[in-house]
Amino acid sequence: MILWEELGINELAILMMLILAFTIFGILAKRLPRSITWLSLLWGLASAMFFDFTIGGGLFDFYQVNDSPRYELFDLFYYILFAPFSYLFIYLYEKLEINKKTFVWYIMGWSIAGVGANWLYTKLEIIHFHSGYILPYSFIVFLIVQTITGLYYERIKSLQGTLVHEL
Repeated sequence: MILWEELGINELAILMMLILAFTIFGILAKRLPRSITWLSLLWGLASAMFFDFTIGGGLFDFYQVNDSPRYELFDLFYYILFAPFSYLFIYLYEKLEINKKTFVWYIMGWSIAGVGANWLYTKLEIIHFHSGYILPYSFIVFLIVQTITGLYYERIKSLQGTLVHEL
């Protein structure tokens, strides 16, 4: 892994987004139990890395993160950026009291937001699609990730009882 090839708009955008995301996380972090907080952060990081190492530059090579096909420090920062968004997904899931009737709409909303983030990332040159991959395909990826996240969270709640305190 290299530090970076050149410090450009993509690296600066990632730094600014990390600062903003973790500032928001810092404000909200005490709203959920510590176990849920850590699980959501880990899930965000793991799911980002999983998809990057499969459809990104791994098995299928549909996109490239940042400037170089080699892994840079800012690729890791990009993956870390998904951690506070995963937390926010769980936080709002509880705050909005998502249930069986609203689950699909919640997932759809987050999937649309994910595609919007991918669009922004392409404009900021953070990700570069190739090999026939186009932005709308990301919607399916986000549908899968958000659905698994919601079901994962519901399973955790059912196994351990009510983990989330009143917000």
